[in-house]
Amino acid sequence: MTGTDRSKRQLLHTTVFAQCFSPCGKYLVAANNYGQIAVYSIVAALSPNADEETRKPIYSFDGLSKGKPVYCLLSTDTHLISAGNGDIVAWGWSEILDKAAKVAWTLQLPKLQMYTDPEVNTIALNKQDTGTELLAGCGDNNVHIWDIESGNLTSTLSGHKDYIHCLCTKNAGRECVTASEDGTVRIWDCRQGGEAVQILDPSSHEATARPSLGKWVACVTCDVNEDWLVCGGAPHLSAWHLRSLSPMTTYNSPGATHNFAMYHEDLLLSGGSSPYVNHWFVNGDRKSQVPCSATSVFSVAINSKSECNKVLSVAGSSSKIDICTNFGYKAFSLVFDV
Repeated sequence: MTGTDRSKRQLLHTTVFAQCFSPCGKYLVAANNYGQIAVYSIVAALSPNADEETRKPIYSFDGLSKGKPVYCLLSTDTHLISAGNGDIVAWGWSEILDKAAKVAWTLQLPKLQMYTDPEVNTIALNKQDTGTELLAGCGDNNVHIWDIESGNLTSTLSGHKDYIHCLCTKNAGRECVTASEDGTVRIWDCRQGGEAVQILDPSSHEATARPSLGKWVACVTCDVNEDWLVCGGAPHLSAWHLRSLSPMTTYNSPGATHNFAMYHEDLLLSGGSSPYVNHWFVNGDRKSQVPCSATSVFSVAINSKSECNKVLSVAGSSSKIDICTNFGYKAFSLVFDV
């Protein structure tokens, strides 16, 4: 097999699991199942003279665990943080934009066994007066929390019976919410550690359960006022009132499971095992269903740093990353061709 044939075959089997925008809002970074991290110029891709070349990566590099999937990306003012199989890695933005990516620091997960590392499926930052913490939801069923400045592992939240798909923080970072393959959503007090303070089980409620699809929960998010928690996966995507911990609204998508959900302004965006991004009104009515290139959607990101380059990007089981300048339709696609 020639190098060209191998490259074409790799493109056919590419899945983009994660993406995020640079602090300046001019660049999009995406990571795939081959451990490759690609950088795109949003400014060039949006220019009047844009063509196929401007929609390819301007730079790409391998994650620290070469060849192993990168499942998570997030950005600080100075660093891009990546995670997946292996260590959590921070890369300096200045070096990335100089096309000379350099590892700034790493965080090593506690090992399950001597020669194995649990995968990291989700990461989040928690800024406190005392410093910044990084939270990682992992394949060992735990949330591990580090102090970024010292690099010390400060606590571990244990209680899930299967691996963690997604997490978010609430209550000014004092609480953490996790969604797991075990079918539960758990709310933790990050200050105290120990067991979860509240547990939701969507598969046990008639309004949300879909036993034919399973019970795993893949996504969780809270609205800006933290009155509502939205979660979904095999059970219906649903909004739960945080005070009563009861499901109040169901977002009906027959046969489709969900990998992500996020609030944006007065809408809820979601996607998963169908080639669409759903735009929902908060009352459960669907506003629109936007077709996308990926047959399954894993990530949606919104460039809120720059009004000039404000776009919504959609990634999943495709080598194409769709860019929506008007969030209601796909304008063009970037290509993960490295």
